[in-house]
Amino acid sequence: MKAGQRGRIRALQGPERFLRRITSVGITIGCPIVVMQNRKKTPVLVYARDSTIALDRSDCNLIDVEATL
Repeated sequence: MKAGQRGRIRALQGPERFLRRITSVGITIGCPIVVMQNRKKTPVLVYARDSTIALDRSDCNLIDVEATL
């Protein structure tokens, strides 16, 4: 997704440690997000549940997001 796009979390995959970590910061299924920054070779910044969260690119591949308007 590009910066400024909105979406909703559809599914989370990955090892148990990743799932515990990602849900502890508020990213859960059904959670609305906004991509704040998505530049090459830097973490992806997303805004979710009144917080800005930096996600490693490899972690982003484990999160299924549905784009919304």
